[in-house]
Amino acid sequence: MSLDVTDLRVSTVDGSPVLHGVSYAIAPGEILALVGESGSGKTTAGLAALGHFRRGLVPAGGAVTVGDTDILSLTEPERRALRGRAVAYVPQDPALSLNPSLRIGRQIAEVLEAHGAPDAERVAEVLAEVGLPTDEAYQRRYPHQLSGGQQQRVGIAMAFACRPSVVVLDEPTTGLDVTTQALVLETVGALAAEHQVAALYITHDLAVVAQIADRVAVMRDGRIVETGATRDVLGHPTHAYTRELLDAVPSLDGPAPAGHEGTPVLAAKDVSVSYGEIDVLRGVGITVDSGECLMLLGESGSGKTTLSQCLSGLTAHYTGSVELDGVALPPSVRRRSAAQLRDVQYVFQSPFSSLNPRKTIAQSVELPLTRLTTMDKAQRRERVAEMLDRVRLGRSLAHRLPDQLSGGERQRAAIARALVTTPRVLVCDEVTSALDVSVQATVLDVLNDLRRDMGMAILFVTHNIALAREVADRIAVLLDGRIAECGPVDDVLTRPTHAYTRELLANTPRL
Repeated sequence: MSLDVTDLRVSTVDGSPVLHGVSYAIAPGEILALVGESGSGKTTAGLAALGHFRRGLVPAGGAVTVGDTDILSLTEPERRALRGRAVAYVPQDPALSLNPSLRIGRQIAEVLEAHGAPDAERVAEVLAEVGLPTDEAYQRRYPHQLSGGQQQRVGIAMAFACRPSVVVLDEPTTGLDVTTQALVLETVGALAAEHQVAALYITHDLAVVAQIADRVAVMRDGRIVETGATRDVLGHPTHAYTRELLDAVPSLDGPAPAGHEGTPVLAAKDVSVSYGEIDVLRGVGITVDSGECLMLLGESGSGKTTLSQCLSGLTAHYTGSVELDGVALPPSVRRRSAAQLRDVQYVFQSPFSSLNPRKTIAQSVELPLTRLTTMDKAQRRERVAEMLDRVRLGRSLAHRLPDQLSGGERQRAAIARALVTTPRVLVCDEVTSALDVSVQATVLDVLNDLRRDMGMAILFVTHNIALAREVADRIAVLLDGRIAECGPVDDVLTRPTHAYTRELLANTPRL
């Protein structure tokens, strides 16, 4: 069956419009990518295909039809009966979509039982369809015993278990490394084609769109501003906003970054970390020079976050040494001096959980100055205002709470907090993974400007090799707790020496 959304209008409960007459259609076996920045309305439009609306939102007109059924005309119990059987959903975060207290085989079985199709053989069948083991031992695993990519494929298996006519996938590869992402995209494409499912793929990643979608609908401010075949929209966009999104997409092609000349500031020497019998880092050594950005690249589980936390003093149980200007730093952040804490600062991955929700942006940014400097109140306030300007937030947002800011604004506030002490080294842990391409481009511009103006060394931790030319001078590739390859950006991207690096480059989606 096809999905037809006609003149869909959604508003807040007080009548403020959110979607302004959105229309799109998806044929059986077709994948339509719904593209737009955060706040464009794409998730609202996608959830409407399930007859679901976030708290505070209500349908204000239009129709959402699956086959001959208008979902918006059904009662809530009737919609619930339809979900999973006729329409299904794959959320962005696989960890949140699975029950941590239930084994994965049991969770898939529950989906089948809810729609009157309990079948032990079908559980194994759907696991096989998404490329996962089917044996009983694997089915008895809990979600925390799976990698992020395996969790996401279990979520896809649950969505396709009852052979639905429509599947809505909401940013299902955002947090995955490129190798795992390629597997998930291949799985989705194969299942949609094999079972003739009308698939709506919600994303902000245009490179992923080029790889998976048959057609594209571009959303902005609650409206679809352009739609068409993927080749046409990405190759010959007609709307200025689509061209803006395409211009913001990072590319592996292009000129090599300008070289840098600096002295070593931060170094890890023979750093190893183990948890019981599991070796996370195995004798890792890297250096970051003043004014340089070193990209630490690796897939989930490679050890890149563990290494970055060792450098920052957030993980203390390592062997080897971490040195600042050739002097060993205490392993724990609690034992580092105020000067050492000022010199090495850390920016966390999630813009939504790294700021205190009860403190204003100004209060959060000011906190390091209060604890690590002798500035008086007036000096601190002026410094906070200066840093908000530097990260392109502006002083008007200083007294807002984090939930009053967008994801990109929160991340820039977190960067301002890390920079307020004028550090010599900034460790950025996946700071753009949750951001859409245009906001990501702004954050990268901010980091590049600050590195150039302040001479900071930056360790940029990521699984996204496509960002290399946008931000890095050198790349260190981490694989199974070891440095597999390290060198200038142009050498690693055009003449990789390790098979794993070549695999990453081959799996990276391109326009």
